[in-house]
Amino acid sequence: MSIDQAVDTFVAPFADKLFSIIFYSITLYQPTDAAAIEVPLIVLWLIAAGVFFTFYLGLPNIRLFKHATAMAFDNKDNKSKGDISSFQALMTTLSATVGLGNIAGVAIAVSVGGPGAVVWMVLTGFFGMATKFVETALAVKYRVIFKDGHISGGPMYYLKAGFDKHKQHNMGAFMAAFFCVCCIAGSIGGGNLFQSNQAYQQVVNVTGGDVSWWADKGWLFGILLGCLVASVILGGIKSIAKVASKIVPIMGIMYMLAGLVVIAVNYQNIIPAFATIFTLAFTVKAGFGGLLGAIIMGVQRGAFSNEAGFGSAPIGHAAAKTDSHISQGLAGMLGPFIDTVIICTITGLVITISGVYTEYQDGMAGVSLTSKAFADTLSWFPYVLSVTVFLFAFSTMISWSYYGVKATTYLFKESPIARDSYKVIFCLCTVIGTTGSLDSVIKLTDAMIFAMAIPNIIGLYMFAREVKTDMNVYTKALKKK
Repeated sequence: MSIDQAVDTFVAPFADKLFSIIFYSITLYQPTDAAAIEVPLIVLWLIAAGVFFTFYLGLPNIRLFKHATAMAFDNKDNKSKGDISSFQALMTTLSATVGLGNIAGVAIAVSVGGPGAVVWMVLTGFFGMATKFVETALAVKYRVIFKDGHISGGPMYYLKAGFDKHKQHNMGAFMAAFFCVCCIAGSIGGGNLFQSNQAYQQVVNVTGGDVSWWADKGWLFGILLGCLVASVILGGIKSIAKVASKIVPIMGIMYMLAGLVVIAVNYQNIIPAFATIFTLAFTVKAGFGGLLGAIIMGVQRGAFSNEAGFGSAPIGHAAAKTDSHISQGLAGMLGPFIDTVIICTITGLVITISGVYTEYQDGMAGVSLTSKAFADTLSWFPYVLSVTVFLFAFSTMISWSYYGVKATTYLFKESPIARDSYKVIFCLCTVIGTTGSLDSVIKLTDAMIFAMAIPNIIGLYMFAREVKTDMNVYTKALKKK
C-alpha cells in the first residue's frame, strides 16, 4: 500500500469528520437564486475575542501603539532572562505567519468577496492585535525557566495555571495536553507538509512546469529542503531566531517594495481603487449578499493570516529576553499589524489596482492571481515571487518546528529524546510533503491548528482581569518616567 493509498484509507475519513466539526458553519444569508452565505463558528470565536479584548483593555492597539513599536524593534542584547531579543522573537513569530496567506489568501478574499474584503481584513488585523497582546503577555508571565537555563512557555503553561487557580487540575491538564497534540499535528501538516509542497510546486512552475528538470524529482527537493531545515532547527531557538531575524525583513521588504512599485506605476488608479474598496466594503449597492460576502471573506482570511488567538506565536515570544510580560505582549501586538494591516493590504491594493480580480471567473485564483497582478506591471515579478514563496515557506517551517518541539517536550516532561525525535521526524516529513498527495492530511492539520484556538481563548478569558490589572500598573509606571 502506497502512502497516498494509506492516507485515503485511514486519514481521509477522520480528516473530513474533524474538519466538519471544527469548521461548522451557520447560515447568515440565504438568497433566493444563489448559494447560501455561511460563516464558520471558529471564525466568530476568533473575532469575538479580538473585539472583546480591544475594548476591555481600552484600545491598547491605538493608545500604546507607539510604545509597542519601540518594544518590538528593540534588538538590544540585554541581561534579562531569556534566549532571544524582543525583535528576534517578533521576527520568529512573524516568519510563521507571513506566508502564503498574505499572497494566495488575499487573492482569494478579493476574488470571491470583492475588493471590499480588504477593509474587513484590515479590521480583523486591528482587533487581532489585542488578542495577540494578551496571549503573548501570558506566555511570558507563566513561562518556566528550568535549572539548565532553557525556557518553555505558551498556552499549555498558562492554561494549566489558570485551571489550577480554580482547583480544576484535571481540566487544566486536559486542556494543556489537547492544545499540545493539536500544535504538534499542525506543525507537521500546515507548518511543514503544506509549506514544502508549495515551495516545490513553485520551483517546478518557474523552471518549466511539466517539462522542468524538477518535475519528477520531488524526493530530491524534499531531501535538500529537509537538510536545509535541519541545519537551522537543530541549533534550537537561538539558531531559528537568528535566521528568521535576517530572512523576514528581507522577504517582507522585497515583497512590499515590489507592491509599492506596482502601485506607484499605476498611480492614476489609486483613488479609484480606494473608492472601489470602501464602496464595496460599506454599502449594499451590490446587494446584501455582496456586502456579507466581503465581510466574511475579509474577516476569515484576516484571521487565518495573522493567527491571533491560535496560541502559536506566544510559544516563540516566551523565549524573549525580558523582565516585563506586558512589554513583550506589546511587542507581540505588532505581529498582526505587520502581517495583516500592512502586507495583506499591499497585496489587496495591487490586485484591485490591476483589476485582475475580475479574472477569477476564468479559473485564476490564489498565488496565480497575485502573480499576474504584479506581472502586468513587472514582467519579471513571477521569478521574484517564486523566491519569496520559497523564503516564506522555509521561514514558516523553521518557526513551526519550534512550536512543535515545545508542545512535544511539554507532553514528554522535557525529554531530550522526545525533542530530538520530533526534530528528525519533522525534517523527514519534507520528503513526504514534496512527493505525496496531501489534500486529506492538510485538511486534518488545518482543523488541528484551528482547534488550538478553542482552549487557548478560553485561557485568555480566564486571565482577562489579571492582564488588565498588570497593564494598568505598567502604563502608570510609564507615565512617571
